[in-house]
Amino acid sequence: MFNDRMEAGKLLAMELKKIIGKNEQDIILAVPRGGVPVAYAVANVLNLPVEIVLTKKIGHPMNKEYAIGAVSLEDCFIIPHEDVSEEYVEEETRKIRSRLREMYQRFMGGKHPQNIQGKTVIVIDDGIATGNTLLATVRLLRKQNPQKIIVASPVASWSAVQKLKQEADEVVVLLVPQEFYGVGSFYRNFEQVDDEEVIYYLDKIRAPKKIS
Repeated sequence: MFNDRMEAGKLLAMELKKIIGKNEQDIILAVPRGGVPVAYAVANVLNLPVEIVLTKKIGHPMNKEYAIGAVSLEDCFIIPHEDVSEEYVEEETRKIRSRLREMYQRFMGGKHPQNIQGKTVIVIDDGIATGNTLLATVRLLRKQNPQKIIVASPVASWSAVQKLKQEADEVVVLLVPQEFYGVGSFYRNFEQVDDEEVIYYLDKIRAPKKIS
C-alpha cells in the first residue's frame, strides 16, 4: 500500500529508471487528474518534461458504457457497428473533442501538444482498473509513430496489465494484487485531485529549475 500519490510516483520513478536511459527525447504523458501528481514525482526523479494526455471513449447510442471507439485531441478510432450511424459517430466525436479542448486549455493554456514522433512516451496514471481507457490511449498514440510507448502505474489489476501488454511496448506496474477492489484501496490517502491541483503540479514542472 502507498501513503499517497507522491510516494507512489517516487517509487515508480525508481523502477522506470532501470529501463530507460537518459534521453531528452523521452516525454511523460500524465492522465488527468490523478495521474498528474504521480507524473510530477516521476518527472522530478527522471528530469523529463510532462504533458497531459486526453482520451475519451465514444459510447454506443443504446448503451453509453459500451465503447465503440475513442477520441483524442487530434485523432480517433472507431470499431464499426452496423447499428451505429456515421452521423452519430461524427456528432459524438465533435462534442467529445470540444470538451477535450476545453480541458486542455484549462490545464496547458495555449501550449501546443508536443510532437511525439520518434520519442519514447511514458503514459502515467495513478492506478489502472479495467485498462480500457488506457488501451484506447495507447492505440491513438501509436498512430503518431512514437519510438516506444511505456504504460506506467503504481497499481493495476492483473487483467488490465495483460490487456495493456498486448498494445504497449512495456508495462511497468509496482503492485498487481491478486484481488483488486479499486485503485483507492491501495492508497492510505486517496483524496480526489481537482483542477487546481492539476494546474499547480503542471506549473511546478514548467517552472525554470533553480541552479544551486
